[in-house]
Amino acid sequence: MPAVTIARPDASEYAEYFGRYVSKVPEGDVLALLTRQIDETTSMLGALNNEDAEYRYGPDKWSIKEVVGHMADTERIFVYRALCFARRETVALPGFDENAYVANTSFDDRPLADLLGELRAVRAATIAFFKGLTDAELDHRGTANDREYTVRAIAYIVAGHERHHSLILRERYLSAEKQSA
Repeated sequence: MPAVTIARPDASEYAEYFGRYVSKVPEGDVLALLTRQIDETTSMLGALNNEDAEYRYGPDKWSIKEVVGHMADTERIFVYRALCFARRETVALPGFDENAYVANTSFDDRPLADLLGELRAVRAATIAFFKGLTDAELDHRGTANDREYTVRAIAYIVAGHERHHSLILRERYLSAEKQSA
């Protein structure tokens, strides 16, 4: 099977809200980016101890551990949507409330290393899934949260979502955490 190249989606292939994530994805091979990203993110956070990973930059903000858990949960949901759409699911899929999901977890009770390992495992499955798709499957469309998406767009949304949270972690968590040390 030839190597998959996932073309950049047009704005008509995803909900307008997700343009903020897609726009963060640089030109080039999105699968290669997904591979590099996970190494960069886990490297950036891997040196933190569990106490530091419970840091919140505000009283109502997620901890670093919760951000990592959120990234894994959200990627699972997006890739589930891509799977459904690639297989021509005709039933519209529901949305989800990321704040409610995080509120109903015990991420802060888990070691950061476990959360990072889980994020790596989710990403490995994501890459394997997208690598196995044909151009036709990448073009398939489906509906989630009352919006239409292509499978291709979801690959870019996943990559952009991680970039978004990695930037927030660097700017609002790690720089503040270093200053308080």
